[in-house]
Amino acid sequence: MAILRGWRMAYEFWQWLFFGIAAIIIGMSKCGIPGLGILNVAIFQNILLAKDATGFGLPLLVVGDLCAVIAFRRHADWLKILKLIPWAGIGVVVGFFVLENIDNAQARLLIGLSLVVMITLHLLNRNTGNFKKSGLLAPGVGPVIGGMAGFVSMIANAAGPLMTLYLLAMRMPKMAFLGTSVYFFTLLNLFKIPFLVYLNIITIESASANIRLVPFVVAGAFLGFCFVKKVNQLWFERSAFWLTIVAVGYMIWNSIKEVVAIYG
Repeated sequence: MAILRGWRMAYEFWQWLFFGIAAIIIGMSKCGIPGLGILNVAIFQNILLAKDATGFGLPLLVVGDLCAVIAFRRHADWLKILKLIPWAGIGVVVGFFVLENIDNAQARLLIGLSLVVMITLHLLNRNTGNFKKSGLLAPGVGPVIGGMAGFVSMIANAAGPLMTLYLLAMRMPKMAFLGTSVYFFTLLNLFKIPFLVYLNIITIESASANIRLVPFVVAGAFLGFCFVKKVNQLWFERSAFWLTIVAVGYMIWNSIKEVVAIYG
């Protein structure tokens, strides 16, 4: 099969094609459609080994974050961000120590089950009309959410649905929602880079491949920004929620199959 020998990392054409699609999805998710973000995780996880996929995707996520910071720089709720970031940092450190000692299939299954819990809580919100009953807005939940987001992000770059559900519970306007989310993940993702470099998960070769995908992230960011300016608040919340459910279901299905294949 034809290999792109001229590239620093020798992937086949179909792999670069899906890398480009994933890069566009990253840009769109950062600048307009947050529930779409986990789909790029699924693409990278199906093309690369699990840990390599985490390292390959992170620099592209940072590029998407920076695009989104430009787009939503005036809309962040910094009080919420500052309450979550220290706990997210602790979660990243914990994830760093377990990354080399946990099975890839087990990690993905654990992440998926955690997201199922969050979806269940959000459904309770929708059914009762009282967000306090779900526990998402209860005192002390913020540090737990921040810690879980840091851990899940460190393991698989898959904390987007977790933060989506948490911020949706606060009924934030869509621009404040996006601004708060993007600043949180910008700080979190930048903090993660030295850890993944130390573990040799981000390498010079992977960074070289990332550079070639930057234009796709920027193009996706532009498409996402144009989209979010035209969509209404209710449709925005519903689409983010249902895209999250679909993506999490897909993620759990794949992780269960992998666990059965390894331990069955």
